[in-house]
Amino acid sequence: MTATQTGTTQRSSPELRLEQVTAGYFANDVVLDQVSLRVRPGAVTAVLGPNGSGKSTTLRVLSGFLAPRSGRVLLGEEDITALRVGERLHRGVSLLPQGRSVFPELTVLENLRLGAWTLRHDRAAMNGAVEAMLERYPSLRAFRDKPAGSLSGGQARLVEFARLLITRPAVLLIDEPSVGLAPVLVDEVYDEIIRLKQEGRTILLVDQNVQAAIEIADEVYTLAYGRNHLEGGRDRFEGQLDELIRGWLSL
Repeated sequence: MTATQTGTTQRSSPELRLEQVTAGYFANDVVLDQVSLRVRPGAVTAVLGPNGSGKSTTLRVLSGFLAPRSGRVLLGEEDITALRVGERLHRGVSLLPQGRSVFPELTVLENLRLGAWTLRHDRAAMNGAVEAMLERYPSLRAFRDKPAGSLSGGQARLVEFARLLITRPAVLLIDEPSVGLAPVLVDEVYDEIIRLKQEGRTILLVDQNVQAAIEIADEVYTLAYGRNHLEGGRDRFEGQLDELIRGWLSL
């Protein structure tokens, strides 16, 4: 069976960009202050910075969960700033949120079907998408009828990855994928991100595991106090971890 038949081939990916975005959660609260970045097709872009620098807020703006006060979000040449979450999902922008995000009382199969809700009007397509994810992650097949809340942290993370990929998104926004996991599971998570990179997927990665993120990134942006700080290719940051962290501490 071909990749297209199993539904594992991702959509073609235009560039995703933030242009001079300012955003916050309350009236006088500025979390992002004129932040700009670009996520190139087929590349891994890492956004790094100390706690409170605006990393997760950047993903919320890109995914549509938070509307910016000013600036633009562009997908290719289309301005998607005003589009809601569901409309961005239809255009192939999908978010893996920070922390455990499975629905614990639902089965693994039900969690995957929720991930495929945009296909709900075509049951055959929905079932095919779910089956493709069970083929991609065969260990989940044994747990398909178990409540997701009964899974280990690593198993739950696989469900989350499957749910992220189930509609073949063009851009993957991944927020702190290693948070709360044991070191051996962190390695498994990064192995999966490397696999996604090798498949040519477009990824924006936020993680506190700075060294691991730099090692797989093609391009790195750092934020400080909600503003652009440093940016460049991976070679600019490799071997500079200690200096980078010291720089954040002195800001």
